[in-house]
Amino acid sequence: MFVLTMIYIVVALWLAVYAFNAYMLTFLYLKSKKPVKPEIPPYDLPTTDNLPTVTVQLPIFNEALVVARLIEAIVRLDYPADRIQIQLLDDSTDHTAEIARTCVAQYKQQGVNFDWIHRRNRVGFKAGALENGLQSATGEFIAIFDADFVPDPDFLLQTIPHLMAQPEVGFVQTRWGHLNRDYSSLTAAQALAIDGHFNVEQTARNRSGLLMNFNGTAGVWRRTCIDSAGGWQHDTLCEDFDLSYRAQLKEWQVLYLPDVVAPAEIPPQLAAFKRQQFRWAKGSIQCLKKLGRTVLSTRLPWFSKLQAIIHLSNYMVHPLMVILTLITPILMLYGGTSDIRFPLIYLSLGSLGPPLMYLVTQIALHRDRWGKHYRAMPLLALLGGGVALSNSKAVVEAFLGVGSMFRRTPKFNVAASGDQWQKSSYRLPLSWLAFGELGLCLYSLWGAWLAANHGHIFAVPFILLYAFSFGYVGGQGVWEARHDLYAWLMQLYPKRSAPPSTRVRRSL
Repeated sequence: MFVLTMIYIVVALWLAVYAFNAYMLTFLYLKSKKPVKPEIPPYDLPTTDNLPTVTVQLPIFNEALVVARLIEAIVRLDYPADRIQIQLLDDSTDHTAEIARTCVAQYKQQGVNFDWIHRRNRVGFKAGALENGLQSATGEFIAIFDADFVPDPDFLLQTIPHLMAQPEVGFVQTRWGHLNRDYSSLTAAQALAIDGHFNVEQTARNRSGLLMNFNGTAGVWRRTCIDSAGGWQHDTLCEDFDLSYRAQLKEWQVLYLPDVVAPAEIPPQLAAFKRQQFRWAKGSIQCLKKLGRTVLSTRLPWFSKLQAIIHLSNYMVHPLMVILTLITPILMLYGGTSDIRFPLIYLSLGSLGPPLMYLVTQIALHRDRWGKHYRAMPLLALLGGGVALSNSKAVVEAFLGVGSMFRRTPKFNVAASGDQWQKSSYRLPLSWLAFGELGLCLYSLWGAWLAANHGHIFAVPFILLYAFSFGYVGGQGVWEARHDLYAWLMQLYPKRSAPPSTRVRRSL
């Protein structure tokens, strides 16, 4: 029992580090809301003779529902036609390839410098596609957009001048916007989390001189920066995180532009959100393994090193949450909590850090309607805890070196509430982890009952939060796949599972 008690204390303290870091980043954001360097005004269209060449790379894989939307947005970019090259890096294995080829051919006939590069294999996945595209890229700068993005026409005119004026800057990252924030409560909760990351975390890191990551899309790289940092590498699932850290360790500066917004589609399916989180969790831990020692051995200030390690290891919160979920009832059942002398109740104050950060974000971005957006905070809290089991699997796989298959996040081209994704061939099937999440929900409910009966009233709300989180994510996953489950049951037990109306007809 002593060992479990020590594990509990270490895990609780470790979790508190990440929780209280939300306070730190919020403080740094409020402290440095003004840019360190003055904004560089975009070039006026009549005086664009000195603009450099740009290659826009569009890596896609099986995106039949959104590829046309992406292409139409990119060809509308306001930039001199003789200085822009567009590359559609297509690794698709379905009818996306035919749609893409047709669209590109149509715009090439109109004089657009547009290349369709279709690979027959997915070596290196997204990183491999980007690296392959660089072999024929002609631009001094490389802009990247994933399939779910719809940038505004002036995107390049708002970003390229910053790179021209500051030759030490290796890449520019912009803020993600939302095409379907109001589609559902799930997309609203994800939008709240995305806003917090981009408005507070990225701004705080960049303007405080800390290492920050490129977010994989909606940004522009200096070609020489990519090359000098070692190029795109595919030994992690977060090739963007990896390259951006390697570039900064090579002493390239980076610039984040929170006022330049690139709208994107938010996953409307919970399973798609979980897949996205799984990939980010596994990839970031892979980056920690790859770059952590290098970060610690650099001449960076100790605070920058600390923040970088916290940043790289941030998804460790999920296995730590699962460990707490599993051992807390056991400690209470066998009296192990009586051995805890450290006042861990005060660590619970750290749990208010992320909600505060999201509140500050919404007030800053949407002063007149922040309350409407912040209503998604309870659901976001459930999502954050509910994906802990899935992300823990990702973290364990990363540490064990289990294969790095890149699994895309499906896009459905949904915006209005009436748009449907449920019948799309891209929807993801039920993960059996959902039943593990439901099991953790029941286990946590038992833990809450133990806490109440052993006099640990203060612990009951936190244990119930875990229970509701796992219950929501597991239950929602099963609900989204209910038709597939029914079809499976029909195949397994065709007579017993027949609809009531069918059984009535037979009885007649």
